[in-house]
Amino acid sequence: MFCTIDLADELELRAGPPGIRLEVTGAELGPPEHNLAYRAAVAFFRATGSEPALSIRLEKRIPAGAGLGGGSSDAAATLRALNELHGRPLDEQALMRLGASLGSDVPYFVTGAALALVWGRGERVLPLPPPPRAPVLLAIPPFAIATAEAYRALDHQRGSAPAPRQIRLEDLSTWDGLAATAANDFEPVIFRAHPELARLRDALEALGARPARLTGSGSTVFGIFGSGAQRRAAAAELGRVFPHVRLIESFTAAASASTPVG
Repeated sequence: MFCTIDLADELELRAGPPGIRLEVTGAELGPPEHNLAYRAAVAFFRATGSEPALSIRLEKRIPAGAGLGGGSSDAAATLRALNELHGRPLDEQALMRLGASLGSDVPYFVTGAALALVWGRGERVLPLPPPPRAPVLLAIPPFAIATAEAYRALDHQRGSAPAPRQIRLEDLSTWDGLAATAANDFEPVIFRAHPELARLRDALEALGARPARLTGSGSTVFGIFGSGAQRRAAAAELGRVFPHVRLIESFTAAASASTPVG
């Protein structure tokens, strides 16, 4: 399950000299060639046979390496923007396939859905009407979790494919229904390695968050609240108990945005 919030990076694409140039502010992300926005541009030009002549400016606002999908949303936004700028040579299915070649989260962002069930390797996306807009609190510890290592630990723990679960779509239309349905298979293995994340999740639940979960393989923990006042009170208490944890207040989106939680 993916749900967007209104925390977003800023991405600007301009025609430039031959080649692809990337300027990043707000975070140190390493070589441009490793950046998903850059890789998305390379993939688009290869898929369409166009000669690259592009300058990309990326201002990072979504914390990197925290399981919030910032890189994936940047890649999807790059694909969609380039497709528009070049007269829509690719339909949405082609864009989603291209996105899937870059990462499992990218096809979801290509759809622009606020809420969706996603399965397979990320290429199967079922957009759903989102619940009402709600306050969300992100608790981001001062460490990242490598996704590949998290998957290896999860595979080692369960040893075989998980049993299928039945999900009623009507349970996904309200926050109470989502709280009752939501589960994260990564939590047992990640919480064993990082007990502080379990304490953060439990603290959010005790402060009224419904649901409160780890985001994917982490390291961010999120909580959805019934009111802004409840979220502010929770943020004040978490800031007192976990002073080294970064807290970001946001809202779930009623339309497309660029950060998933779930």
